[in-house]
Amino acid sequence: MGDLIVSLIPVVLGVVLSPLAIMALVAVLVSRRARRNGIAYLLGWLTGLGGLLFLFLWLFRAASVHTQFEPPLWVPLVRLILGFFLTVAAIWVYRRGRARLSAMADASSPREVVAAAPQLPGWLHSVEAFRPVRTYFLGLTLFALNPVDASWAVIAALDISLADIGVTATVAVSAAFVILGALPIAAPVLYVVARGVNAQPALDRLRRWMVGNTHVLNAAMLLVIGVLQLEKGATALV
Repeated sequence: MGDLIVSLIPVVLGVVLSPLAIMALVAVLVSRRARRNGIAYLLGWLTGLGGLLFLFLWLFRAASVHTQFEPPLWVPLVRLILGFFLTVAAIWVYRRGRARLSAMADASSPREVVAAAPQLPGWLHSVEAFRPVRTYFLGLTLFALNPVDASWAVIAALDISLADIGVTATVAVSAAFVILGALPIAAPVLYVVARGVNAQPALDRLRRWMVGNTHVLNAAMLLVIGVLQLEKGATALV
């Protein structure tokens, strides 16, 4: 189980460095209902991450990917597809992210955050008026419907399904993956809950660092994991 956890660390880092989630979180935490909406956003993110992971765990178990000495042919093909997608995404994230995230560093309202992040849904301009239920679904859909973030859940579920571990260990590893993947959302949210308006100066400093560096780190992580998936897929086909 230790080797499996180590192999999942790059995938966890991919979830942790999700730029889309961070952009939306910034908008939520500078809104009027920062505390309640922050908690709702965190719960939605946990639901999306955990729900998608366990959905694919169930699908891969139903497909019996670990009942044979060699995985079915579609397993390496899935890795190749994911690897190609993540490699292309790495190039796109790096080329498009720098100017946009620099503009976000100077944002002071939800509208300015969204204006600096044009790939976010247009209705996020109204996040200032969001109530917790709507913010919950924002957190959920931003993970579940984002192809890059969803890819991390697919890769983690595939690696866990192929590992030679029991049900209890599977649940433990999956739970650890979800908890670690939610840390970049949970930490700022819990800080705001504890400190209230006094959290704003520290959040501003943290936000400026994150929006100035996240796109580079995320592009590097996308590239590393994409290449790893390509290598695993190609090796299995040889």
